[in-house]
Amino acid sequence: MQDVTNDATVALITESAESELSSAIETTSSVRVRTIPPDQALESLRADAAADERPSVVVLESDRPATIRSVLDRVQSVLQTVPVVVAPPEGSERAATAALRAGASEYLAADDPGSKADRIVDTIASPSIDKSAAYHRILANELPDEAFVIGEDGTYFESKVRPDSAALYSTPQDELVGQTFASVFPEDVAARLQSALERAIETDSIQSIEYGADTTEGRRRFEARIVPVEGRIQGQRAVVWLARDITERAERERRLQSRRDQLETVNRINQVVRQVIETLVEAPTQEAIERKVCEQLVESELYCGAWIAERTGEGELSYRTGDGAAQRYLEAVESCDPEDQRPAQRAVTTGEIQRIDDVSGDESIPEAIREAARADGIDAAVVVPISHGGTIYGVLAVVADRNDTFSESEVSGFQLLGETTGFTISAVKNRQLLFSDTVLELEFRVDDGDTFTFYLSTEYDCTVSLEWAGSTADGRIFQYVTVDGVDGETVLEEAENHDTIEECRLIYDGTDSCTLEIRMAESGVRTLAHHGATIRDVVVEDGSASVLVEVPRDADVREVAEALKFVYENTELEARREVDHPVRTAAERRDDVLDQLTDRQLSTLRLAYYSGFFDWPRESTGEEIAEAMDVSPPTMHQHLRKGLKTVLGEFFEESGGTL
Repeated sequence: MQDVTNDATVALITESAESELSSAIETTSSVRVRTIPPDQALESLRADAAADERPSVVVLESDRPATIRSVLDRVQSVLQTVPVVVAPPEGSERAATAALRAGASEYLAADDPGSKADRIVDTIASPSIDKSAAYHRILANELPDEAFVIGEDGTYFESKVRPDSAALYSTPQDELVGQTFASVFPEDVAARLQSALERAIETDSIQSIEYGADTTEGRRRFEARIVPVEGRIQGQRAVVWLARDITERAERERRLQSRRDQLETVNRINQVVRQVIETLVEAPTQEAIERKVCEQLVESELYCGAWIAERTGEGELSYRTGDGAAQRYLEAVESCDPEDQRPAQRAVTTGEIQRIDDVSGDESIPEAIREAARADGIDAAVVVPISHGGTIYGVLAVVADRNDTFSESEVSGFQLLGETTGFTISAVKNRQLLFSDTVLELEFRVDDGDTFTFYLSTEYDCTVSLEWAGSTADGRIFQYVTVDGVDGETVLEEAENHDTIEECRLIYDGTDSCTLEIRMAESGVRTLAHHGATIRDVVVEDGSASVLVEVPRDADVREVAEALKFVYENTELEARREVDHPVRTAAERRDDVLDQLTDRQLSTLRLAYYSGFFDWPRESTGEEIAEAMDVSPPTMHQHLRKGLKTVLGEFFEESGGTL
């Protein structure tokens, strides 16, 4: 701090009644401080000028750009030769640019009051008000990552860079002076920067712009505020170019936008899933469902192509339908040998989604498809199994022209889409059969199967008949079979040692016949059911099975045959017949049941039903119903069981063995 005369004074314009800066100035020097409210500054300083008692320096303590501009304009109108210092309590880039544009002699960035006081006293000791040098001090005091004074033709007049940022620049800051935008940046970037500079000068307003620049640490992102300077520098209109390195902020914003895009993508996938479910009500065929799925995915504008292939009896894939702008790619897929579709084959074999991040560079994809993908600008793909209840109907493949497309959350959405599409296909197939007046009856012969029933018929020369087969909600397969020609204990012992049986329970055991409940790991019964077939009869003798099923009249018989052949290799279709289903009303069906019930059975069922015997908890006990009937409890239960068996038998037997 330099020495000053004892009669030096500071006019401190501040809104604070007890300014720490005022106390610091008086503590560190002999300078007298007079505080003035901003709204009284002009009147007070004009009186000082009239009395020839001008202050040594005027200090404005404010962070508000508008206050800085208005106060400095009024002060300089009456005290042209007195230095004006802006000393904001907090400091900001906006305050610095306002001070620069208003012609401040000095700008003191946020600092402790003592340091500010020292610099104010130095200003009194060296009261230079050279306007051409004012911006130098302001740039040095409130500097972002980089700051420049640039002429209207794009020439660098001055360069100031923070020490921790200087190492980034491939051109040293002192060598920038004299260069132009065109010599520092690529042509397109230089043109954008020059346009922003000219706009700031023409409109006399602060402009903002973001741009990239190559540095010693690679490509960085900058944000600049362009502040027009009053007057001319080296004969030109000029601007102060205040720039900050926003690379980290831009990356955070990019990641945030990416997460938003992913969320939007997942929402769109969920919307497609909902549309597919709605399609179940309207779509009459599997073909309509598959076509709709592909169309909706492409219409979402997230993907440039989608196609579906079905799984054949030989385990291969056959192209069914596709949609999208990537026509060359779709044509290449349709004409490709199915055996070369390795990602799709893996999806079928494993039942898991396959994600390809670089379609054109993945060597597991045929060259013809990769070449078409390059031509259509395809970057990424996902292959989704279409499955339901353990049956894989085929695959859905979706491609996109963005390499950041298929995130984990998006893949989860596609998994749901694959399962929903599989469920929809299965439902349509079964609905077609349910409402058909005329059905196709197909009779298959299966030889040398490797499941337990084939082994049993060969080893013990017995006959195995299917009573019922189906799966539970969690996908477990159950079959109820009757075995003629061997006792139950022998069958149980053999079942424990056969790898196709998970569980086996004896229901009925006779001398040379038995009935069993079998839980199997895999079965052609479930495969047929998921392809819209109702099993009417299955009999296994001498290692061969006769399988009788019904399918809708317009069903794809080849598809059903190949599905069964995929489970049992030696499968032949021996007969195909059209069969009329008698149409019965609900009243006719009820009358048929009533005709089969005795009076006692019907009375027992009615009493049990209306007295709450079937409720939980029960409203009436078996003893109370027996008393009302004037029979013994065992007799009541005998009538009840026989009546229920008649009703349920009519329902299950009429509906087929896989209901």
